[in-house]
Amino acid sequence: MKWRGRRQSDNVEDRRGSSSKGKLIAGGGIIGVIFVIAQFILSDGDVSVLQQLEGTGETQTESRELTAEEKEMGDFTATVLADTEDIWSEIFSENNRQYREPGLVLFTDAVQTACGGASAASGPFYCPGDQKIYMDLRFFEQLRSRFGAEGGDFAIAYVMAHEVGHHVQNLLGTASKVRQLQQQGNQTEANELSVALELQADFYAGVWTKYNQQYLSEGDIDEALSAANAVGDDAIQKRTSGRVNPDSFTHGTSEQRKEWFMKGYRTGDISQGDTFSEVLN
Repeated sequence: MKWRGRRQSDNVEDRRGSSSKGKLIAGGGIIGVIFVIAQFILSDGDVSVLQQLEGTGETQTESRELTAEEKEMGDFTATVLADTEDIWSEIFSENNRQYREPGLVLFTDAVQTACGGASAASGPFYCPGDQKIYMDLRFFEQLRSRFGAEGGDFAIAYVMAHEVGHHVQNLLGTASKVRQLQQQGNQTEANELSVALELQADFYAGVWTKYNQQYLSEGDIDEALSAANAVGDDAIQKRTSGRVNPDSFTHGTSEQRKEWFMKGYRTGDISQGDTFSEVLN
């Protein structure tokens, strides 16, 4: 992605120089670690998920100087966030709406949010409570080493655009409607709604990419598709348990995630992103 020398967002809070060491566990000890690994997917900021990662007891904070590489990654993410601000402001304006910019928090190890506490193992997520995206950038190394995604900066851009997609859903009221419907149905129906919500966020990531294509480099789309493939529910379940259980899917298969990202990229039209009709039929 062509990003150097361009505008950076002012909505970035970099906490990577301070890491918290506490009891951020899920259910206690190694059981919590196993749970987190099994759920190693792009979170949609569900409060219930984060509460399971929330710790108790005292924490200790360690401070250090960021490396040159870490500072460069901070500049990159700030540039990507600026691109999402510009493009979604344009799209909202075209639809007679006003876009509110989300925040981005870069952290190491653990973080406290309006949705609760989370560890780095939860992966990048959006918290609707404070309208911020939270990312430990080491997630992307794990995405490559554990889940076989290709390297490259656009894999990070795709994930950021996906999380911004959840912010868009929050602003449009889609996320709140889904939560209401989930409370009314059974677990299978709730999972199907979650899949539709996640695929729509992938679609929105594709729409953003379409609008931002002047800054794409050769291979960027392949990097995004590789990341989408790696975080499909079926791909994750195969790697973590060796079995695939479609009834437990919450984010969609690898093929679905790639398909909806590409639909957004091909059309660039947010009105084409009705994932709910397809998933729920």
